[in-house]
Amino acid sequence: MTRGIVSATFVLAVALVVTGTQIHGGAQAAAGTGTIKGRVKLTGTPPPNPPIRMGADPLCAKAARESGKRPIQEFVVVDPTGGLANAFVELQGTFANVPAAPKDPVVITQRGCVYSPRVVGVRVGQALRLVNSDTLVHNLHGISTKNNGFNQTQPQSGMVNNFVMKSAETMLHVTCDVHSWMSAWVGVEPHPYFSVSAADGSFTIANVPAGRRTIRAWQERYGWISRMIDVKPGATTTVELAYTGTEKPATKAGEVVIPEGMLALFSRE
Repeated sequence: MTRGIVSATFVLAVALVVTGTQIHGGAQAAAGTGTIKGRVKLTGTPPPNPPIRMGADPLCAKAARESGKRPIQEFVVVDPTGGLANAFVELQGTFANVPAAPKDPVVITQRGCVYSPRVVGVRVGQALRLVNSDTLVHNLHGISTKNNGFNQTQPQSGMVNNFVMKSAETMLHVTCDVHSWMSAWVGVEPHPYFSVSAADGSFTIANVPAGRRTIRAWQERYGWISRMIDVKPGATTTVELAYTGTEKPATKAGEVVIPEGMLALFSRE
């Protein structure tokens, strides 16, 4: 009986030591990362988005009429406070101990003869899934400068195609050879440290390894802007990335880099 009590006590003590080690190790791991919370803004006057003329396909025109709203090309989507939607935000550089790519696909849907969402981010090794939700024929054309390209017809409603991304690429352009106005953009990353700005321009990138990092944003009308930030362990770094509206997409010479005084950057413990 005494021997049983001693044995049980020993096992409990070992379990407490192991559990304590795991908790301590987990706290150390969490302390080595930080969070980036930010907002992409347009400080200038947004240009008008042109209407999409779907008359070339009567079925698309019918779908537009039934939706009750006139479709437009959402080149620049801004909220009343200047928040800029559909900007792809990424961290540059290499990262150690990167987690494996998610098994679940990132989904873009063809609905009402437009792609939705317009901008997404995908990991290398992850599937990009395109779904035809219209009752008409579409074509999936991924225009890639790497080896992520594809060209596939989807003739029926409900059809699904999965394309596994093979190489890092910013940005992969997805079009439709049947309907020239259809457009979506895909950022393909080797790491998980990216996001797409929401309707109010906000974004969050979590579990970022601490250190000095380059963060940059891409917008289809204005191209890239970038900034250096410091990610501190256990802290939230807040950054505002602001386009003036005069920027242009980058050429081969390089991206647009915002001067030091043109962005508000705040760090909060």
